[in-house]
Amino acid sequence: MATLYSTHCRSYSPLTQSSSSSSSYSSYCSSSSSSSKLGHVAVSSSAPKRFLAAKLSVLSQSQNVARMQDGAVATAVTPIENDYPFKKLKGGLLSVPSTDECKDAVGFDINGNESTVSITVVGASGDLAKKKIFPALFALYYEGCLPKHFTVYGYARSKMTDAELRTMVSQTLTCRIDKRENCGEKMEQFLERCFYHSGQYDSQENFAELDKKLKEHEGGKVSNRLFYLSVPPNVFIDAVRCASLSASAGNGWTRVIVEKPFGRDSESSAALTKGLKQYLDEDQIFRIDHYLGKELVENLSVLRFSNLIFEPLWSRQYIRNVQFIFSEDFGTEGRGGYFDNYGIIRDIMQNHLLQILALFAMETPVTLDAEDIRNEKVKVLRSMRPLELENMVIGQYKSHTKGGVTYPAYTDDKTVPKDSLTPTFAAAALFIDNARWDGVPFLMKAGKALHNKKAEIRVQFRHVPGNLYNRNIGTDLDRATNELVIRVQPDEAIYLKINNKVPGLGMKLDRSNLNLHYAARYSKEIPDAYERLLLDAIEGERRLFIRSDELDAAWSLFTPVLKELEEKRIIPEYYPYGSRGPVGAHYLAARYKVRWGDVSVEQ
Repeated sequence: MATLYSTHCRSYSPLTQSSSSSSSYSSYCSSSSSSSKLGHVAVSSSAPKRFLAAKLSVLSQSQNVARMQDGAVATAVTPIENDYPFKKLKGGLLSVPSTDECKDAVGFDINGNESTVSITVVGASGDLAKKKIFPALFALYYEGCLPKHFTVYGYARSKMTDAELRTMVSQTLTCRIDKRENCGEKMEQFLERCFYHSGQYDSQENFAELDKKLKEHEGGKVSNRLFYLSVPPNVFIDAVRCASLSASAGNGWTRVIVEKPFGRDSESSAALTKGLKQYLDEDQIFRIDHYLGKELVENLSVLRFSNLIFEPLWSRQYIRNVQFIFSEDFGTEGRGGYFDNYGIIRDIMQNHLLQILALFAMETPVTLDAEDIRNEKVKVLRSMRPLELENMVIGQYKSHTKGGVTYPAYTDDKTVPKDSLTPTFAAAALFIDNARWDGVPFLMKAGKALHNKKAEIRVQFRHVPGNLYNRNIGTDLDRATNELVIRVQPDEAIYLKINNKVPGLGMKLDRSNLNLHYAARYSKEIPDAYERLLLDAIEGERRLFIRSDELDAAWSLFTPVLKELEEKRIIPEYYPYGSRGPVGAHYLAARYKVRWGDVSVEQ
C-alpha cells in the first residue's frame, strides 16, 4: 500500500511551462506590434510618477526597455540588441527571447544558468499555513516534484526565528506518503530550506528586507518568486503592493496565490480585483479554490470526455437532475467569528460547488489548455439564471442532545452574535439556460453540523420510457432510475447504480452498484489538493485557478439573493445539530420532482 505516487509529478521539469503559458509566450515571440519595438515604453496611467520617471531613466541611460506592471520596480535590466522582439516575463520585465525559450520553460536562464524558486508563505503563523501549505510543500519535496534550487520563506507579523519556524512546521509534517526509513532524513533536508522573516503586511521596508534575504539564497541565479497569501482578504492589496514594489523577481517570474474569499459580493470582489491589478497582471494572479485540486474533481473531464459511454448521455435528454452535496458533521468550532461574516453560501456554494458545477456542465473545450477550459466554464456561468429567493432554503443548527451528549447551537459560540441569522445550511436550485441543459435542475446543498461528512456529485438519469419491469421493481420510480455518483471525499469512489435481476428462478429486480472504489483499485496515495495546486502555480499551469471574469460571473449569480437575505433579515429554518438539515430542503427538491440522493437507505 505504501508506494510512491511519483507518477503524479509532471513528466517534465517542475519549471517547464504549461502549454497554455507556452502559447501566450509564442504570441510575444511572433508579435510585431508597435508595443514591442525598441524605444517604446508602455506606461499605465495609474502608475505613480516616481515609477514613470524610473522607467524613462532606464530607457535614456541604457537604451533598454522595461515594460513593468503598474507600480513594479525592476531590480535589473539585461542589455539587449536592436531589432529583437521582446518577451514579457512573469515578473513584469522584458528580455530577449530565443526560439527555445518560446517552446520551453520560462524558468530557465537564457545564458544556461540554473533557476531558483523562492516560495514565500505570507501569514506563515496561521492555521492554513501550518496545516496545509507547509505539509503540501514537504510532500512535493518528498516526491521530487520541486525544482533543484528552491527556498521556502515564512512571513508574518509574529516574532520568530528560523529555528522556531522549523519547530512549528515539523509538528505538522507527516510521512503519510511512504513509511520508508528515509522520511525523517527528507524532513530534515526540507526544514533546512525553510526560513522566516518577521514583518508587517503593509510595510515596503519589511518586504525589501525579505528581498535581500531571498537574493542571498538565490545566489545570482535566475530568480522566480511565488507568494502565497494566507492572510485575511483585507490584507491582500497591501501585501501585494509591498511584494510587487519591493520583492518582485528581478529576472524571472513573480506569481501570487490568493486564498478565498474573493470578496463578499460583486462590488467587493470587483474592488479586490481592481486593487490587485494595480500591481499585478492577470496571469500573475492565481486565485486558489482547493476543491478544484481534488482528485475526483480533476477526474470529471476525464470521465466525461474520454469515455464514449458517458458523453452522449451528458444532456437534458438523458439527465433529469444533478446534485452537488457538501456536508460536515461539525459546527464552526473556533471559526465562528470568521464564518459569521460570510455564511455557508459564500463559504462553500458560491465557490467550491459552483466551480464544480461549471466543470461538470461545460461544453467540450477546444484543447486542454487553461484558457480553453476556463473559457468554457465562463460560458456556463453566464448561461445560468441568477439565483432567486424562492429557489433557496437556508438553515441554522440549534442545540441538540444525543446519547447523553449536548451539542451546542451556532449562536452558543462566543464569537457569534446571539441574534445572528447567518445560515449554516443552504439548499438551492439553479438552472442553465442553454441548449444542452435547458430545464434540468442543478441542486446544491451545503451545511455544517449535519449527520455525516461528505462531498459528492450525484447524476440522476431519466426513467426508461415504457419500462417493461415497472411491476417487478415496484412503484418507486426514484429507485428504478440509474444514478451516477462521484464521491469527492472521503473514501473517494465512482459508482453507477443499475437495475439488475436477482439470481433465482423468479423475476425479482435489485439495485446494484458498478463500483470504482479508489482505495481498492489504486494502491497509490491520493495527493492533497494543495499539493497539486501549488505545483501547478510553480509550473504556471492555470486551468485549476479562477480567472477574473469567472469570478465576476459567479458573483453575479449569488449577489442579488445574498443582498435580499440580509436586507430582509430572512430567518433561517433551525435544525438539530447532527441531523439531515432543514425539512425545507426536501420540499425544495420535491418542487422539481426530485429526491435528494443522499437520504435513501442505499445512498
